[in-house]
Amino acid sequence: MGFLKIIHGTLITPFRYIRGGTIVIQDGRIVGVHERDVDVPGAIELDATGKFVAPGFIDIHVHGGGGHDFMDGTEEAFLKIAELHAQYGTTSLVPTTLTAERKDLLHTLDVYEKAKVNNNRGAGFLGIHLEGPYVALSQRGAQDPRYIRNPDPAEYEEILAYSSSIVRWSAAPELAGAIEFGRRLREAGILAAIAHTDAVYADVLDAYENGYTLATHLYSAMSGVTRRNAFRYAGAIESALLLDMDVELITDGIHLPPPLLKLVYKIKGADRTALITDAMRAAGMPEGESILGSRTNGLPVLVEDGVAKLPDRSSFAGSVATTNQLVRNMVQLADVSLLDAVRMASTTPARIMGVDARKGSLVVGKDADLVIFDENITIQTTIINGRIIYATEQLVSALLPV
Repeated sequence: MGFLKIIHGTLITPFRYIRGGTIVIQDGRIVGVHERDVDVPGAIELDATGKFVAPGFIDIHVHGGGGHDFMDGTEEAFLKIAELHAQYGTTSLVPTTLTAERKDLLHTLDVYEKAKVNNNRGAGFLGIHLEGPYVALSQRGAQDPRYIRNPDPAEYEEILAYSSSIVRWSAAPELAGAIEFGRRLREAGILAAIAHTDAVYADVLDAYENGYTLATHLYSAMSGVTRRNAFRYAGAIESALLLDMDVELITDGIHLPPPLLKLVYKIKGADRTALITDAMRAAGMPEGESILGSRTNGLPVLVEDGVAKLPDRSSFAGSVATTNQLVRNMVQLADVSLLDAVRMASTTPARIMGVDARKGSLVVGKDADLVIFDENITIQTTIINGRIIYATEQLVSALLPV
């Protein structure tokens, strides 16, 4: 395979900007990161015209987009979601399920195996995230209460034996059997996360010591300070902030207001915070009526004000964000530097998912997953494994052989 050379870019490395920099790609890998133009005979040139060149965004919690949901149970849904999010800078994602019957979860795992083989036009798949069904009914949010249950070893052992593609699983740590479940996930090399939980500090600490290292969509469907018999208890939110636990944030500008974004950043920093879309099928689609989960037995929702809501407007039902919006909002709403905002969308999620040896930063030897965007974080080009997956007309015309 020949070389692709990106010139005249403002490169965003883990620690600095390189203005007027050059990236050289061959065979899907980054083979050169330079502070100036370099001679690469026969290379295809892509002129970034001073725009930012960053590592591709990694979304470790996403349910859908473009009118499709991973729970639809079709290969087309998987592929179309991957294509939609690639247009907005996502180069890798973790398809996420909802609380459902076991047979539906197993079917989703089957479809994933087929889809990942044919996924060559969208964001790459890093494995499956099972969100539920082991969550607290009191913190279910938009999770369907019909399928919520406590961890059952007979069930989760069957699921774990069924597929090796599960990379993370979110559960409420206070449920009966949840601590044993966390230990089992750790033993299996699967990321365990606390989610949809009414846990207090003692529960979260116990969970943290037994394998749970991530807080799923911090603040959303999660307990805060509570009173029991007049005494105050730290909830899951405060516990996640206090412990050396990673957190993920839906930074669509709606789920969390700017003061909370600033607070989490101040406490956890860019190295412990991952930006996620938690996007449902309406991402990239017009507002109006939609469905959360599968088309056959999902929940009706209403998309308005830039977010999905339950029909009675009592709760959010997932976001319709894209990853470039997440980065933009951290810069514009939370006053975070672009360097750190990009880190939270690339380097940190790569480390959390254990793929940082090959993804998440502009470093020689890593996968050539890159995005080019302007000052408003509008995506101009998405490159995955060295292939241009998406590009604006302007940048396509800038592709020139040397």
